Parts: sequence; structure tokens; C-alpha cells
Amino acid sequence: MRHGKKVNHLGRKAAHRKAMLANMACSLIEHKRINTTVAKAKALKQFVEPLITKSKAENNKSVEKGTHNRRIVFKSLRDKYAVTTLFGEVSSKVGDRPGGYTRIIKLGNRLGDNADMALIELVDFNEVYNAGKPKEKKKSRRGRSKKAVAPVAETKSDDSEE
Repeated sequence: MRHGKKVNHLGRKAAHRKAMLANMACSLIEHKRINTTVAKAKALKQFVEPLITKSKAENNKSVEKGTHNRRIVFKSLRDKYAVTTLFGEVSSKVGDRPGGYTRIIKLGNRLGDNADMALIELVDFNEVYNAGKPKEKKKSRRGRSKKAVAPVAETKSDDSEE
């Protein structure tokens, strides 16, 4: 029975699974896309998206919270170069995205063992999908924004009091 089963164990012990997911997450952050099996891609998505959310919080919060988030992410990734890339390049690119930082594209079956293969990538780093779409402005529910009116400079008249 699978009652309450929330984690795909991927046929590995806990320590091996954590190390594998950490290594895959570091590779994903470094290369922006990796090829893997569909099951590992789904497990990696659940592993890496909370880390990306924590990296986004550094830009919005105070310095103390950012340092704490770096330490939490480093505990999971265990690679300081990946953490630096995540908190620098990746967090600035996904800063306005509310979630869904990764995309899984199914590729077909592997020749050797017929395993379902997938490409997992960071959404904002794919130039092919994002090239044709201009960046949309956020729509406000409050109505039209008022046009900025330049302040009119007051002219000094000869009748002014001195």
C-alpha cells in the first residue's frame, strides 16, 4: 500500500537520494538545464523550487534574513559556487515570478533500458520560448494609471512684491 507516501524514493537509501538530488540541483543551477529520467526530474523539481524561493527572499528582506537563507540553501546544496550563482544570477532573473521556476519536457525513451527521459530547465533561462514574447506589464485592477504631468514653472512677474 502507498498510504501517505509523499516522497519518491527513487530506489535509493535516504543518504544516497539526498546526495544525488543535491548534485543534480547544483548541475541544474550551473548549466540551467539537464537531461535525466522523468521520475528524477519530478523529484528534483520538488527539491530545487523551495531553494530558489529562498534565494529570491534575499532581495526582498533584510541582510540578516538573506544570510540565514544562504545557510539553509547551503545545507541542502553543499556547493558554495552553486549557492553564489543561485543567489546572484538566478534570483535576479526570477525575482518577479511567483513560482514555477522549472519546466519538465519529456523527450521519449532511453535506448538502453527504455526509461522515460526528460529535460528539466530553469524557465527564465530558455531563450527559445522567451524570444517571441515581449515582457508583459503587470495589469492593475485599479484602472488606468494617471499620466505624469510635468510641473508648470511659475513665471515671475514685474508686479511681484519684493
